[in-house]
Amino acid sequence: MTPRVIAARHISDYVIWLQFTDGTEGEVDLRKELWGPIFEPLLDSNYFSRFMVHPELHTVVWENGADFSPEFLYQQIRATA
Repeated sequence: MTPRVIAARHISDYVIWLQFTDGTEGEVDLRKELWGPIFEPLLDSNYFSRFMVHPELHTVVWENGADFSPEFLYQQIRATA
Protein backbone atom coordinates (compact mmCIF):
# COMPACT_ATOMS: atom_id res chain seq x y z
CA MET A 1 0.00 0.00 0.00
CA THR A 2 1.25 3.46 -0.88
CA PRO A 3 2.11 5.55 2.19
CA ARG A 4 -0.11 8.58 2.63
CA VAL A 5 0.68 11.81 4.44
CA ILE A 6 -1.95 12.44 7.11
CA ALA A 7 -0.32 15.33 9.00
CA ALA A 8 2.41 17.87 8.36
CA ARG A 9 3.83 20.96 10.00
CA HIS A 10 6.59 23.41 9.21
CA ILE A 11 9.59 23.05 11.52
CA SER A 12 12.09 25.61 10.20
CA ASP A 13 13.54 26.88 6.92
CA TYR A 14 12.90 23.96 4.51
CA VAL A 15 12.20 21.28 7.10
CA ILE A 16 8.77 19.66 7.41
CA TRP A 17 7.58 17.14 10.00
CA LEU A 18 5.35 14.48 8.42
CA GLN A 19 3.17 11.66 9.68
CA PHE A 20 2.03 8.79 7.47
CA THR A 21 -0.92 6.40 7.64
CA ASP A 22 1.30 3.55 8.88
CA GLY A 23 2.47 5.60 11.88
CA THR A 24 5.84 6.52 10.42
CA GLU A 25 6.75 10.09 11.27
CA GLY A 26 9.78 12.30 11.09
CA GLU A 27 11.38 15.37 9.63
CA VAL A 28 12.54 15.88 6.08
CA ASP A 29 14.77 18.73 4.87
CA LEU A 30 13.74 19.55 1.30
CA ARG A 31 16.31 22.31 0.62
CA LYS A 32 18.32 20.24 -1.86
CA GLU A 33 15.14 19.35 -3.79
CA LEU A 34 14.09 22.96 -4.50
CA TRP A 35 15.39 23.38 -8.04
CA GLY A 36 13.60 23.76 -11.34
CA PRO A 37 10.81 26.16 -12.29
CA ILE A 38 8.06 24.66 -10.14
CA PHE A 39 10.17 24.44 -6.97
CA GLU A 40 12.24 27.66 -7.16
CA PRO A 41 9.43 29.81 -5.66
CA LEU A 42 9.69 27.60 -2.56
CA LEU A 43 13.19 28.99 -1.92
CA ASP A 44 11.34 31.89 -0.27
CA SER A 45 11.02 30.33 3.19
CA ASN A 46 7.82 32.26 3.91
CA TYR A 47 6.24 30.79 0.79
CA PHE A 48 7.67 27.35 1.58
CA SER A 49 5.98 27.35 4.98
CA ARG A 50 2.52 27.81 3.42
CA PHE A 51 1.91 24.21 2.31
CA MET A 52 -1.09 22.04 3.02
CA VAL A 53 -1.85 18.33 3.06
CA HIS A 54 -3.96 17.71 -0.03
CA PRO A 55 -7.01 15.55 0.85
CA GLU A 56 -6.94 13.60 -2.44
CA LEU A 57 -3.22 13.49 -3.27
CA HIS A 58 -2.26 12.61 0.33
CA THR A 59 0.91 14.67 0.23
CA VAL A 60 2.05 18.24 0.88
CA VAL A 61 1.26 20.76 -1.85
CA TRP A 62 1.84 24.45 -2.43
CA GLU A 63 -0.35 27.08 -4.03
CA ASN A 64 1.73 27.15 -7.23
CA GLY A 65 1.11 23.43 -7.87
CA ALA A 66 4.41 22.16 -6.45
CA ASP A 67 4.30 18.89 -4.56
CA PHE A 68 6.41 15.89 -3.67
CA SER A 69 5.11 12.37 -4.06
CA PRO A 70 4.23 10.71 -0.76
CA GLU A 71 6.52 7.82 -1.74
CA PHE A 72 9.50 10.19 -2.08
CA LEU A 73 8.78 11.85 1.27
CA TYR A 74 8.35 8.47 2.96
CA GLN A 75 11.69 7.26 1.59
CA GLN A 76 13.41 10.41 2.83
CA ILE A 77 12.14 9.86 6.36
CA ARG A 78 12.92 6.14 6.34
CA ALA A 79 16.47 6.87 5.11
CA THR A 80 17.13 9.08 8.15
CA ALA A 81 15.46 6.81 10.73
